[in-house]
Amino acid sequence: MATTIIPRIEDYIPGSASQICQETKKIKLLYLRKPFYLSSKNKTMDTLLIILKTLIALEHLYILYMEMFAWETLGKKTFKKALPDHMFKPTKALAANQGLYNGFLAAGLLWTLFIQDPNWNAYISIFFLSCIVIAGTYGALTASKKIFMVQALPAIITLLIQLYISL
Repeated sequence: MATTIIPRIEDYIPGSASQICQETKKIKLLYLRKPFYLSSKNKTMDTLLIILKTLIALEHLYILYMEMFAWETLGKKTFKKALPDHMFKPTKALAANQGLYNGFLAAGLLWTLFIQDPNWNAYISIFFLSCIVIAGTYGALTASKKIFMVQALPAIITLLIQLYISL
């Protein structure tokens, strides 16, 4: 009578069963670790970064609203010196397009509040903050100097804090 040999997992996967269990636990811990804002040693800077990114995102959501839905009312009040009154109606579609882009910037920053991997969080934060710095600087050069103070400067400060925490 022939004997049947039941294959063991060790025959196919190198290492003992206990090693495999330990590796599985390491992988689980990797995905269950604390969110990024609890990963830094400096909790005050983490909290400040969260607050600043949230405020910048809220500002860009407000800009989205103003440029997409209230261009002829709030837009006139905001850009009264940069654009003559009679130009607001014909530029409504252009402003709505700009507002949509501001919404993407806000969404990107809000997304970073939910990314748990510290490296990916830093990469995505740096990308979106850099986009805001560039857009704010360009807006200051072409539309209104106030844009630098309102958009670019807070993003620059937040970007510097993000870089400080990430290094």
